[in-house]
Amino acid sequence: MSLPTEKMAEIKQLIHNRLQQLDIQRRIRTILESGDHDENDHDDNGDNGNRRKTAILTKKDVLNRLKDGGIIESVLADIEYDDGTGRKTRRPRQGHASLPTIHTIPPDGEVALSSLQAQLNPSRRHLHFQLVGGRAFLDFMSEKENLLPGSVHHGRQPHFQLFLHFRRQRFRSNPVPCACEPDFREGFLLELHPDGRGDLARMADSRSLLSIADKLHVTLVRIDPHGETTLLSSQHIEWRHVLGDTNGHFAKSVELFGVGEESKVIVGVLDIRLDLIPAGQDSSWIPLAGDVLEAQLDLERSRRAEIERRFLLYAKHYWREFLQMRDEHKDRLVKIFAQDEKGVHRCVCSFVCPLKAGRLLDSPQHAARFVTALGLQRSQPVGGGVRAEIWSSLFAFLAVNQGECESHAVLLCSLLLGFGLDAYVCVGTKGRGTSHTWVVTLGAAPETVTFWEPTSGQRYIHQRVNPEDPPSVTQPMNKYPYKTIGSLFNHRSFYANCQPLDIVEVCSFDLSDESRWKAMSEEAIKSISGPSPDWIQCVPLCSNPVDWILSSNEIERELRGLITEHRQVSGQV
Repeated sequence: MSLPTEKMAEIKQLIHNRLQQLDIQRRIRTILESGDHDENDHDDNGDNGNRRKTAILTKKDVLNRLKDGGIIESVLADIEYDDGTGRKTRRPRQGHASLPTIHTIPPDGEVALSSLQAQLNPSRRHLHFQLVGGRAFLDFMSEKENLLPGSVHHGRQPHFQLFLHFRRQRFRSNPVPCACEPDFREGFLLELHPDGRGDLARMADSRSLLSIADKLHVTLVRIDPHGETTLLSSQHIEWRHVLGDTNGHFAKSVELFGVGEESKVIVGVLDIRLDLIPAGQDSSWIPLAGDVLEAQLDLERSRRAEIERRFLLYAKHYWREFLQMRDEHKDRLVKIFAQDEKGVHRCVCSFVCPLKAGRLLDSPQHAARFVTALGLQRSQPVGGGVRAEIWSSLFAFLAVNQGECESHAVLLCSLLLGFGLDAYVCVGTKGRGTSHTWVVTLGAAPETVTFWEPTSGQRYIHQRVNPEDPPSVTQPMNKYPYKTIGSLFNHRSFYANCQPLDIVEVCSFDLSDESRWKAMSEEAIKSISGPSPDWIQCVPLCSNPVDWILSSNEIERELRGLITEHRQVSGQV
């Protein structure tokens, strides 16, 4: 069936929107590289003279590889469009039914894993994460909206929502009414895949899965009837205990601790169940012995503790050397450690991670506008006093959609690094001496310095004022609100300001000048900011689930109908 030109344009726009929702570039690169790797292995057993020919890919070869890898099916899946008859048309998947990565768990808590396994990629192993209920949320016993399990939620009462992150895979649950025993019953399918390029088509065994040290990051958010969100808990869950079961099953009760000053208080208990797919039905599956699993976990904990101990000793030595340079250095805002939402003090460099937005954000300016759209929230201490400063992890910050100024600066710096800019988070003061954080990007020339305000999206060009110039020399007039700067950092560098004056206007941002900026060892920063199960991990951005093309077409259609009806009633037709 041929479609009108405007319908073809609409379908092309829908495919473009679908590309924005998928991590398509990484998947295409992986499939093409794995194909080249397989061809090279095949050529090693044949004539070397043919190797150059097999490395040249035609357009047809690329399309065949993308089709075999499921890329084309993923792009076209679940795209709905109006075929001109008023009906919604969706292109069905070929070869298998559509498999939701999020689904509801039956009231008995059981789910047919065999039906899920039949629809999965047989060369990949998956982790099925089930929420089977919640208990002991004592702070919500007196909620007037405390509903019974199975009650219909109309969005008029406070509700919980749970967010899950694992290895660049993000999920969120459906809203559940706030209650002492919230009715969490949902399942999430997580893909377990090795990092090696040549292992993409090989089923991962228990020992290779044991090397995946990333933990499940779960955050719990409370949303009130007015839409205000509050972060209740941020928890990391160890999933590898499932590797020790013959059938690949593991159930446990997770105590969710609060955030900030309540990080030692239990908010509630979450009942979960983990299932490996396939496991018990796979004849090649060999579970790990209990002592092997515990030995690996103990080794990782001890190694991590030793790394943190060594970095703390190095940071103390670095701080002593900085204080010995000038007496006034003790009053400068050189922030090496910060407290996250779990109450753990971490190196500030570990909060930053280069974040590539792909098609979601077109430019660094769009990234700044996106960060300013997130709400600004100041944490207030219990009983007054000095403000409790909390630097949220990227996942917790994006889950609650609001946070401190420091969280905005970290996210903006991560996005600008993803665009290839030389970006740093600045720690200093503004106005009347209040502490503040913002972002600076440095150009190829030392004098090319741009400040980015994370709470407003404004940019300022820094023009250095030379205090040694005579009064007759006209000095530049900077309009930014920043007063002093004590340090700046990103994911791999940390610099403390050791210039005679820490006033921003007179500071030079030539970071290669050791007489002006004292640098930390990059090896020490790399050791503390590298991949770790408990450390802050890079979180991908998610696109808006609302398809604005379909929504705009539906609104236009409804407006046309209303206008036609109005004209008929008023006798204008």
